Amino acid sequence: MDREAVVEFLGQVPLLQRLPGSSLRRIADVIQVRHYEPGEYVVREGQPVLGLYFIWEGQAEVSGSDIVEKGNRSELQLKQYDYFGYGTGGSIHQANVVALSKLTCLVLPDGHNNLLQPKSIWNAEGIPEDFCLVEHILQMEPLDVDIFRGFSLPDAPQFGQVFGGQLIGQALAAASKTVDCLKLAHSLHAIFIVAGDVNLPIIYQVDRVRDGKSFATRRVVARQQGNAMFTLLASFQKEESGFVHQEAVMPHVPDPETLLSMEELRERRITDPRLPMHYRNTVARRNFFPWPIEIKFCETSDSTKQSHPSLKYWFKARGKLSNDPALHRCVVAYASDLLFSGVSLNPHRRRGVKASSLSLDHSIWFHRPVRADDWLLYVIESPSGSGGRGFVTGQMFNRKGEVIIQFFPCNDWVIGHWLFITLCCVFYAAYRVTYSGVPN
Repeated sequence: MDREAVVEFLGQVPLLQRLPGSSLRRIADVIQVRHYEPGEYVVREGQPVLGLYFIWEGQAEVSGSDIVEKGNRSELQLKQYDYFGYGTGGSIHQANVVALSKLTCLVLPDGHNNLLQPKSIWNAEGIPEDFCLVEHILQMEPLDVDIFRGFSLPDAPQFGQVFGGQLIGQALAAASKTVDCLKLAHSLHAIFIVAGDVNLPIIYQVDRVRDGKSFATRRVVARQQGNAMFTLLASFQKEESGFVHQEAVMPHVPDPETLLSMEELRERRITDPRLPMHYRNTVARRNFFPWPIEIKFCETSDSTKQSHPSLKYWFKARGKLSNDPALHRCVVAYASDLLFSGVSLNPHRRRGVKASSLSLDHSIWFHRPVRADDWLLYVIESPSGSGGRGFVTGQMFNRKGEVIIQFFPCNDWVIGHWLFITLCCVFYAAYRVTYSGVPN
């Protein structure tokens, strides 16, 4: 039996979808194929559990002394993707399973149950302690089929409320773990409803809207204390070949290796003797936690360009990510919301006027495979702003100049006489520093 066909089949079994793709491939290597004729017993009540059975094709029926015969018989019938016999070594079957037609089962032998309980949803071999911070952030806890729990980690970026990119990345992670591993997200559309509390866990409920041969659709609702705070609709596609064209041109920018990181920019602000001492002391006293995403801005704008509603920077995940391609898309989705608000507000910055912003909605299209631990160029522009809302577009290029991803988020502005508290502005100011003796 073709191994890739087995992996694709296993990825459509609800029990297994929350596993990393590497686990499914390891299961495919040890699985056994068994065939049964109509009326033949597959397992008998009272016999020891021999393994976990998955129905490849055909139908079977459950019967036994503890089965209520007056119940709905359709509930006792098993079909493709159903499974039975799940248990620990030494347990016994509680019912008979009889083939109703020609039946083919894939059996994971007892003794391989450890493959069903990896320590990570992204990596079957690794342990969470070895993973980088952003992978920890996207490490969802499966509570049940289609239900996951996520957390706001104390060493992750803090914005006074749950970071919008965290909601996008975790919701996409939850959705991704309910489709087979050969289907990857090609688009998502998110709506932010209310602000989230960083001190509370987030429950992600996935709705299986549609499953097709090539495409699948998932709807995710994120809740805290029973209240909906965020929704996401995502579409997934099995990899296919087709026509290719690209009109977008990657701008000419310095290579990331030649640019300063945010940490190096901060150090310069602290040590540059041309900046006022009180300003350097203020920067030094400010709590600083490195983001799980490394960012290098492509230009240090002078004061004549500060009103420009655009921004370009290289970014990548810190550390090495597991190889699951779904994880890399979730990391990019997480990073996509980091610096949008400052761009849409650029033309409206005035002395004495402070403003804050928040995300209203967010759309992403994935055009090509992506590795989030390699450098990606993020080009952001805000073509319009009105009615208290700013519209922002973005494109990500790999180092070959190929468009990998496009974004269309929308931000809401709040104008007032209070401090602009979003952390993005702290670093947005950092990249604009000019060493003329006064801070920007």
